[in-house]
Amino acid sequence: MVPVTGVRVLVGTRKGAFVLTADGARRDWQIDGPHFGGWEVYHVNASPADPDRLYASQSGGWFGQLIQRSDDGGRTWEPVGNDFTYAGEVGEHLWYDGTPRPWEFKRIWHLEPSHDDPDTVYAGGEDAALYRSTDGGHEWQELTGLRTHASGPRWQPGAGGMCLHTIILDPVHRDRIYVAISAAGAFRSDDAGHSWRPINRGLVSGQIPDPDADVGHCVHRLAMHPSRPDVLFMQKHWDVMRSDDGGGNWREISGDLPSDFGFPIAVHAHEPETVYVVPIKSDSEHYVPDGRLRVYRSRQGGDAWEPLTEGLPQRDCYVNVLRDAMAVDTLEDCGIYFGTTGGQVYCSSDAGDSWAPIVRDLPAVLSVEVQALP
Repeated sequence: MVPVTGVRVLVGTRKGAFVLTADGARRDWQIDGPHFGGWEVYHVNASPADPDRLYASQSGGWFGQLIQRSDDGGRTWEPVGNDFTYAGEVGEHLWYDGTPRPWEFKRIWHLEPSHDDPDTVYAGGEDAALYRSTDGGHEWQELTGLRTHASGPRWQPGAGGMCLHTIILDPVHRDRIYVAISAAGAFRSDDAGHSWRPINRGLVSGQIPDPDADVGHCVHRLAMHPSRPDVLFMQKHWDVMRSDDGGGNWREISGDLPSDFGFPIAVHAHEPETVYVVPIKSDSEHYVPDGRLRVYRSRQGGDAWEPLTEGLPQRDCYVNVLRDAMAVDTLEDCGIYFGTTGGQVYCSSDAGDSWAPIVRDLPAVLSVEVQALP
């Protein structure tokens, strides 16, 4: 095992990106940023194949979408690509009221670099397109099999738009990719993104009268432990779910949570049955219940949950934690990280038993990723 000298936390916010670094003790932090100040940065992520290769999704209402790349760990950046046109016929999907609307590109929500090639990276867009670049982000090609799936004309946007917000590259089945789209559901490809099938059996959504509906579910986030790629965890619009067969079937594991509504879900780096969520009050009140910020942990794969509160505000706190704003590191004592809409980024270096803020006053946090540094 390569010795770990420190950690780098990558934070996307409403007003720029920040790079937070510390040594392996994770106590003394250096804050670098904002990069692209004033721009929305929906996601910043690092290549597992090259710790200095970073990608960032920079977007704004005036100037559109741009991918930024760093080859020195975030010290400097260069714009590399902004062509995210839809391939082939544009077609239509359903709008909120059920009327047809043309597909329209708006922004990139999520970036997922390849496990073993720093120049290959996937991007999830709104409306609901999946792209891949094999040249470090300069050129992008849509993987058209997803958006042109036979069910595509029935997809509708969630409250935040029709965003493709989750991309999981299976580390064992190398041609398998999972994605999640709000509010179409979860999908799986077994042929490197050429063809797709919905994996939503067992999901129940009150707005869909048909309990066996294959699409239309508002999935908020998927998570997987790399040692068990057939086990998936899901936070959806109401309900925390689990699948033990690669998404073929789902069962609810919300159990004794104070609310089964939330956005992020994450799995401990070394304990594949240890799962973390941050419940919020409801789909109309996007803040933590009772004004108390609590992360919930299950060590039984979702069968029982415990609140984690030490170091977190337990009164007069009304923040949210968004879908891409929780991450874990791979240090021996696994660290858990999350950012809030109030601009706080918290770290636990003991798997959630206690928490401390890395920084308190950033713009609203949209995403958090973390790397262990060799």
